[in-house]
Amino acid sequence: MFVCATSSLSSLCFSSFSIERERERERERERVSKMKGEMSRLQPLISFLLGAAMAAALILFYISADPGQRPVEISTWINASTSTASADQVDETNMASTKKLNETNLAPPEMQDTTSQDLAQLLKNAAMDDGTVIMTSINEAWAAPNSLLDLFLESFREGEEIQHLLDHVLIVAMDPKAFERCRSLHPHCYFLETRGADYKSEKIYMTKDYLEMMWGRNKFQQTILELGYNFLFTDVDILWFRNPLRHIAIASHIAISSDFFVGDPDSLVNFPNGGFLYVRSCERTVEFYKNWQLSRDKYPGKHEQNVFNLIKGELSARLKVKIQFLDTAYCSGFCQLAKDLNRVCTVHANCCIGLAGKLHDLRSVLQDWKKYRAGSLAERMTGKFQWTVPGICIH
Repeated sequence: MFVCATSSLSSLCFSSFSIERERERERERERVSKMKGEMSRLQPLISFLLGAAMAAALILFYISADPGQRPVEISTWINASTSTASADQVDETNMASTKKLNETNLAPPEMQDTTSQDLAQLLKNAAMDDGTVIMTSINEAWAAPNSLLDLFLESFREGEEIQHLLDHVLIVAMDPKAFERCRSLHPHCYFLETRGADYKSEKIYMTKDYLEMMWGRNKFQQTILELGYNFLFTDVDILWFRNPLRHIAIASHIAISSDFFVGDPDSLVNFPNGGFLYVRSCERTVEFYKNWQLSRDKYPGKHEQNVFNLIKGELSARLKVKIQFLDTAYCSGFCQLAKDLNRVCTVHANCCIGLAGKLHDLRSVLQDWKKYRAGSLAERMTGKFQWTVPGICIH
């Protein structure tokens, strides 16, 4: 502070006071400029934290709004943007980003593709945004007109907002006639010739040819994983009515349908059915499949589903693979039939031996579904629509 005692000093005091005021203003401007600089450096961090908080809140909102379901949008986002994270914080990097394997070298030794098709390109064409492909397999008997393939494809068209999923279905044909029929109906067809075996006709459950076909299918699924794609394998004797992907948990490495569901999706007591099987491509699941194949010699005469049931506990624990068993209320079948048509997503002609019985009962199921869809919302909510039972297998 300045005090001027005499008038002769007033001019000098005033000048000194003005200079000090100017210095104060300059220091204030420097402080403001420094604060702005610090704020600008913090801005990206603040934006990131706000964005992460909003994303977490949105995911929690979706999950809490519909417990037990996984919206496809959330599934796609998680797999696309956090492919290196898993439930236990280990590397689950999509195999496509780390392995560029040759299709011919990956094919099972007993299986050789004799067409000019590129499996990797077919998978790329059919895959969803998160790298998931829906896959089924057919032979001549199943692909014939008015047989299982026709019912399978029709169910997508008759289902609730799932026709677009046909764009992501890869049909694997086991013989030339099946491949020819597939190409007349569908854009994504792959011919996998099996050396030394004839799979054109119906294969009776647990016969030698049936076992070879099931284990060959299992080996081909391993090939898909090694190429870096997730898959949802569906037997062709399964009708699709709603999107089952909504019921597969984000943390699951493997999700498999159940012949009989005990009420707990994590319980190893559930009896699995490999005819409806989702597997996420990562090193753990590829290793799981390698061990699954090796276990065939340990349990001779058993098909891959029974072997899976015997090894699921030991392998899942050792390899830290999360297995989810799907509720039959959503992924249903003739073994344990879902009663509520307002919830069911798929119906499998399991616990049913013979093509004729499967066709008869699946046609009945599809007709019942069409009646349900034709009813008013009020009628559907009352639960008045039921499956027509008994049939040849369905009950």
